[in-house]
Amino acid sequence: MELKDKRILVTGGGSGMGRELILTLLEKGCYVIAVDINEDGLKETYRLTGSHKRFTYAVTDIADTRAVNCLANNILSCSDIDGVINNAGIIQPFLHTEFIAHDVAKRIFNVNFWGTLNMIQSFLPHLKKRPNAMLVNVSSMGGFLPIPGQSIYGASKAAVKMLSESLNIELRSTNVKVITVFPGAMNTDIKKNSEIADDATLENAKNALQPNVAARIIITAVEKENATIYIGEDSKMMRQLYEIDPERAINVISSTINHKI
Repeated sequence: MELKDKRILVTGGGSGMGRELILTLLEKGCYVIAVDINEDGLKETYRLTGSHKRFTYAVTDIADTRAVNCLANNILSCSDIDGVINNAGIIQPFLHTEFIAHDVAKRIFNVNFWGTLNMIQSFLPHLKKRPNAMLVNVSSMGGFLPIPGQSIYGASKAAVKMLSESLNIELRSTNVKVITVFPGAMNTDIKKNSEIADDATLENAKNALQPNVAARIIITAVEKENATIYIGEDSKMMRQLYEIDPERAINVISSTINHKI
């Protein structure tokens, strides 16, 4: 997909990979709309763009269906949209499932799955009318591989995986290209944004992929219209291992948690 002059919306644009996706898209000559619940983060992104004339933002809770419908109506009444990147997401505390409070589990699904679905259902009818359009959904390594202490997060990202892959089939006869992204360990503020204070991480977090590198990989895949992207050596390796020997893959990932949960 040729990105120059395309109008792309990015959720989670107030920090991390979302912010880097925005900066990369602007370099490609796109018009970009950032969406995030964190207004301060969006203002910082705007500052980092150099107050770019092709950048704008909207403070929106993507888990709120009415708010997303209102966002879509406001944007589409003024401009066309050629792509949506559903990047926003949160994780859970590194705890066994029985210790995750119901409201915490519900919030994770509200953001990761329902937020993604809200964006898709609000913008897809418009995207289908565009000559060329794209829909990028960010799942996770935890969406295809069980990670101890991240069962609810993994379930929400597995739901995103299935939703995205099903959309890829449903939209084959349209001009909308669907891309599913599976990042491994990322060096972002996702724990802070998820309001998590515990210190549990994956042991290989020090080798986690930098968000600017991940963003460039994703945008390159968009340009090539790749349907699936595994980002980071850990995601690529664990995907292959899990397909060949699931039990060994589970043992490997379990051993990388830096403390007992």
